[in-house]
Amino acid sequence: MRSEQDVNRAIEQYSGMIRRLCMIYLKNYADTEDIFQTVFLKYALSSVSFESDEHEKAWFIRVTINSCKDLLKSFFRSRTVSLDEIIEQPSQLSTDNIEVLDAVLSLPQKYKDVVYLHYYEGYTAPQISRILGKNVNTIYTLLTRSKQLLREKLGDDGDE
Repeated sequence: MRSEQDVNRAIEQYSGMIRRLCMIYLKNYADTEDIFQTVFLKYALSSVSFESDEHEKAWFIRVTINSCKDLLKSFFRSRTVSLDEIIEQPSQLSTDNIEVLDAVLSLPQKYKDVVYLHYYEGYTAPQISRILGKNVNTIYTLLTRSKQLLREKLGDDGDE
């Protein structure tokens, strides 16, 4: 078991890297925080001795990636339903919702990602920019274009 001083130093040194890795894999803030805690708990309880700072950094990267993969395998595969499966349950969705979901699912992937993150997860364009690793102006452009594509597919009612 490591000292509190060692753990605090590691958190200060590696927290940004671990959060970025988690966001790349999980694209979800809450899950990122869960994995962040898991990684540092493993570090605190670990008795591994490191040969160098690079060895320690590599250990953190490997543990973070493995923890993210474990979470994706267990949680997302067994307890969630994909948007594609939801569309096959029309009795639970109203006609309007099915039409909108069909339209969103028919968008190219680059538009689906930003629409999902913005409208379904509630992320802002700057947050989406950080998650996807794209320029914030690119995100605004993708959102604008996706809205236009959805208007064309669903019909423009002029309510904006």
